[in-house]
Amino acid sequence: MSETPAIRPFTIPVVPERELQDLRARIAATRWPERETVTDQSQGVQLATIQELARYWADEYDWRRCEARLGALPNFVTEIDGLDIHFIHVRSKHEDALPLIVCHGWPGSVIEQLKIIEPLTDPTAHGGTAADAFHVVIPSMPGYGFSGKPATTGWGPDRIGRAWAELMRRLGYTRFAAQGGDWGAIVVDLMAAQAPAGLLGIHTNMAGVVPPGIDRLFQSDITGANNALASLPADLTDEERRACEQLDFVWKHVAYALMMGSRPQTLTGLVDSPVALAAFMLDHDAASLALISRVFAGESAGLTRDDVLDNITHFWLTRSGISAARLYAENRFPFFAVKGVSIPVAVSVFPDELFQAPKSWAERAYPELVHYNRLDEGGHFAAWEQPRLFVREVRDGLRSLR
Repeated sequence: MSETPAIRPFTIPVVPERELQDLRARIAATRWPERETVTDQSQGVQLATIQELARYWADEYDWRRCEARLGALPNFVTEIDGLDIHFIHVRSKHEDALPLIVCHGWPGSVIEQLKIIEPLTDPTAHGGTAADAFHVVIPSMPGYGFSGKPATTGWGPDRIGRAWAELMRRLGYTRFAAQGGDWGAIVVDLMAAQAPAGLLGIHTNMAGVVPPGIDRLFQSDITGANNALASLPADLTDEERRACEQLDFVWKHVAYALMMGSRPQTLTGLVDSPVALAAFMLDHDAASLALISRVFAGESAGLTRDDVLDNITHFWLTRSGISAARLYAENRFPFFAVKGVSIPVAVSVFPDELFQAPKSWAERAYPELVHYNRLDEGGHFAAWEQPRLFVREVRDGLRSLR
C-alpha cells in the first residue's frame, strides 16, 4: 500500500454513556400504536416484533461489544470530492492477494460485512488456500455511518462508483475487483460500466440484468392499475416469467424507497425516535422482515438479535437515518436493469433475493459473464446472513481474474 497524507487513521469514537442512556430512555418512552388488523405482515412490521425488539434493545443489548469490534479493525478516512469517506482496510498476510472493495447498501452499513473480513483476508484459517486471499476495503457510503454527510446534491451511485475507484487508486492498488449487494450492486455495476483503470471485474449478489423494456413496464405499474404481468413479452422462459412475478411484487412493495426518493427530509422520525428508525429499517423486503421477525420471536436464523441491533444502533448513533435516505433521491439509474457493463462479471443468486436473476438475462446483460451460480440458502443481505456461502461465492466468482 502506498503511503499518502490524504489517508488518515480513524479512531472509532467511544460513545458517551449519556447517549446510550438517552437511547434507552427514548425506547422506553415510545408511544405504541394499536395492533395490526391482520394476522400476517401485509401491513408492515408487526407490533409484537417491534415491541420485542424494543424490549431487548433497552434491557439487554450492549453497544460496547460492537464498538470494540469496530475499533479493533484498521479504520481510515480520506477526503474525496470534498467529502470525508470512512473505510475499513484489512490487508491479507498473503502478498499476492487480490484487492477487493466491498460495497454495502441500505439499510446496511460496514456492519453488514464484518463477518466476511477474516475469511477473505485469511483464507488458510477458513477453509481456503493462499490463492483465495483478498486485501479488503469496505467504505461507508456518503451519508452513512462515519462518512461525511453531503451538504449539496450530486452524490448518486455513479459518483460513488468514481469515488471508490479513486479510493483504490490512493491505496496504491493498480489491479482490483469490486463486490456489491443492494445499493452496492448498483454502484459496482456503474463502476464496471465506467471501467476505470485497474478494475478487473465485479461480483454482484443483486445483478442488474432486467431488460430495459420489462423494467420500465414494472416501474410504470407500481399501483397495479396497468397489470404489467399481462403485458409481458410472450416468448419469456418459465425462469424469466418467475423473475417478472417477483419484480411485480417488489415494485408494489417499495413504499419506503419511494418516500426516501421523493421526500427524504420529511422522515424526521428516523433521527428522533429509535423505534421509528428500527421499524423503518426492518421493513426492507418481505423475506428479510420474515427472517428478522423469527429471530425476535426466539428462533435461530442467519442473523441474531445483536446483528440486527448493531446495524440499527450504528445508524442511530451517527444520526444517519435521513442522510442515508437521500441516496434514493440522488439516484438516476434503474435498480435492476441493464447498465451497459462489458468487463468480467460474477453473479451469485441467493434464493431469498428480491428477484432471482435468470441466467439468460445475466448472459445478455454481462457479455463477459465469468461465473453464475444459484444457491439454496440466503437472502438479500447475503454477506451478513450467510457469510460462509458468500465468501465461497466471492472466491469462486473472482478466481479467473487473478
